[in-house]
Amino acid sequence: MSPNKISKRVVADRLAWIEKMVGEIRALPLENYVSFAADRRNVWAAESCLRRALEALMDLGRHIGAKAFGKGITEYKEIADLLMHKGILNHDAHDTFGNLAGYRNRMVHFYLEISDRELFDICSIELSGVLKMTEIIKEWIRNHPEFFDETL
Repeated sequence: MSPNKISKRVVADRLAWIEKMVGEIRALPLENYVSFAADRRNVWAAESCLRRALEALMDLGRHIGAKAFGKGITEYKEIADLLMHKGILNHDAHDTFGNLAGYRNRMVHFYLEISDRELFDICSIELSGVLKMTEIIKEWIRNHPEFFDETL
């Protein structure tokens, strides 16, 4: 695979989707578990929005890897390795990104193991990891316009 230009449209779409999903999660009753679990629809909404935010984050990282660096990636955890190798993520961010990728895989492949309480805890306490990764990627984007296709 040869490096090419990163699509601003793909980046903007994925970032907007992440923000939308995080906003939907934050709109849920996350002040305590009892309120969250009182309506089963909250659990399903949280699961769907979190999984979709993680998918969009992984897609964004994979797009950057493929277009900017010509590296096709099939495993989500490999995205963190590539982004660290290319200087986009530092060691701590690499670990966070890898953990998010691993959690996405759990949500998809081991969904029966994820309790409502665990989902509540992640959405109410640990959502900051997703936001941290998007901010790091946004900062890299601002500092590296040479990688981007200027057309939408």
